[in-house]
Amino acid sequence: MKTAPRLPAPVLPGSVLLGLTLAVLMVSLPHAAHLPAWASAVTALALAWRAFISWRVMPLPSRWLRIVITLGVIAGVLARYHTLFGQEAGVTLLVLLTALKLLETRTTRDGIVVIFLSCFIIVTNFFYSQTIPTALYMLLTLLVIVSAWLHLQSPTLGRQPRRRIALLLLAQSLPLMLVMVSLFPRVQGPLWGLPHGDLSQTGLTDTMSPGSLSRLSLSNDIAFRVTFKGTAPLHEQMYWRGPVLSAFDGRNWTIGHGRADHPPQLADTGNAVEYSVLMEPNYKRWLFALEMPAAISTESRLGEDFQLRRREPVTSRIQYDARSYLGYRANVKEDPFVLRYDLQLPSGIDPRSRALAQRWRKKYGSNDNTIMLAALDYFHRQGFVYTLQPPPLPGSNEIDDFMFETRKGFCEHYASAFVFLMRAAGIPARVVTGYQGGQLNDLGGYYIVRQSDAHAWAEVWLSGRGWVRADPTAAVSPERLEDGLDASVQGDDARSALDRAPPHWLLQLRFNLDRIAYQWDQWVLGYDSERQFALLRKLGLSSLGWRSLGLYLVAGMALLIGLFALLMLRGLYGGRVDAAQRQYLKFCRKLARAGATRAPFEGPRDFAARAARLLPAQAAAIEGITARYLRLRYGREAPSGELQALRRSIGAFKL
Repeated sequence: MKTAPRLPAPVLPGSVLLGLTLAVLMVSLPHAAHLPAWASAVTALALAWRAFISWRVMPLPSRWLRIVITLGVIAGVLARYHTLFGQEAGVTLLVLLTALKLLETRTTRDGIVVIFLSCFIIVTNFFYSQTIPTALYMLLTLLVIVSAWLHLQSPTLGRQPRRRIALLLLAQSLPLMLVMVSLFPRVQGPLWGLPHGDLSQTGLTDTMSPGSLSRLSLSNDIAFRVTFKGTAPLHEQMYWRGPVLSAFDGRNWTIGHGRADHPPQLADTGNAVEYSVLMEPNYKRWLFALEMPAAISTESRLGEDFQLRRREPVTSRIQYDARSYLGYRANVKEDPFVLRYDLQLPSGIDPRSRALAQRWRKKYGSNDNTIMLAALDYFHRQGFVYTLQPPPLPGSNEIDDFMFETRKGFCEHYASAFVFLMRAAGIPARVVTGYQGGQLNDLGGYYIVRQSDAHAWAEVWLSGRGWVRADPTAAVSPERLEDGLDASVQGDDARSALDRAPPHWLLQLRFNLDRIAYQWDQWVLGYDSERQFALLRKLGLSSLGWRSLGLYLVAGMALLIGLFALLMLRGLYGGRVDAAQRQYLKFCRKLARAGATRAPFEGPRDFAARAARLLPAQAAAIEGITARYLRLRYGREAPSGELQALRRSIGAFKL
């Protein structure tokens, strides 16, 4: 028995292939900023080649050429990343192979593969950006993909109907999306808690040297946002504690001993402040809190230096509640090892600064507090200048050059020199880095702490008082603490005029946009298990467990799918009536009033013949109206204006 020969699959029309090419272009375009330059070039070349082939109706490249190109891009990915797996290598390979797939796309099956790959690339774009503009662009891209899919399945469907159907499909998916997002059990971390491939983010590090913070102050990137529960502290009280630096090599300050033989101790606490922090990823293990932190809602460890540390780096936005005390005595009974460590200085450097500290010690004796105040007064009275553009300190005695020659510096210069002077005078001291202040967004009721608010200050240990904050920058430029960075460096050209003093309308626009972004971060990107159960409690579902939550999720999706199915299948129960049929039914009702009632099984021709016999005076009109209706209803192409003629004929029909 001979088998019938397999018919070749139909080749897709050029317009369908151009639509698929546009979908791949749009979904791959944001990756141009992350892919290697050669990968972006290969992707663009493949898409342009496919578009040119479709436009000129040319043959596809040969199979062997496609194999050679594919092996070449795989070799390129291996050479660049030394692997085919992982985020960076995987995304690069996926984009390249999707573009190359278009060079062999001929059939509907090939087109469906391209559609699925394009949808998967949409997800990979959120590895790099999770902002509202990115989400809106991906939604537009999804609309293009769905339109291309509809064109693939129905090549004769017009452009406008495709767009309407694509919009309808996306609109129908929104309720399902809301149910999924609201009820799907949250894992620890935010909704888009994905590992980021680029770790070179601006932010504080565990090292401080001259110029490190002044460079950071030029960045307007957001470090975190803070919502206070109750009255917010004053601007000059907002010291957001970060890395504590105790080791000094003559130029660089780094995190020191890390010894934690005893937990940190706070005594005589007062002026408690409670607040919520939404922190941007910094790819470090530390968190930020007001001095001094006492409690925090997320898993972390409070070190003996009162620095909050996590077990894992902060690779995605994290939200936590905290309580701090603005009044305190910290580690009054400090570990002697820590005190000895925080007295260490490299030998043989900065003799003039050492001599100045020794003169204070000789003058004030054992009164460490007076020595500390004398140092702060020295910075206040000796003509020091706070600037974003300090002169370089090229010599080996950088503290001496700063203290007695340039006298111009940013906060890291003052904190470093002050701690050096304290240690040289025999007083334990260390550098604390973090942020100071914040900008109130009065439209949203929260504070924005930016990288430009990065700051360094000092802590000295005084007997009976413990660790005491001392900020030499405040002695030089009080405006820095009271009004922020821009008020203290108005003469600097390092920051643009729009950054220093934006017009009111621009400031309000920024605040509005940031408020929208803040809500997005909180309720979309930061929608974790804690926020999910808070929402369920507001809905009266506070006693739900994970199993019940899953059942509600399934039930909600089933209800929505069933509702949509009923809406789409409603035609089975009533049938759709087009304009021509509507007019014909009106005609049948007129005949029924005269005694010619149409039977359910009776076709238009048979009914017209029977009605003409019952109403011979109207026979010609009945046959004319029926013929016009049949042309409209069943003809291949009705004459222009036929529907209007049918409507007029039926309106003029009298019995």
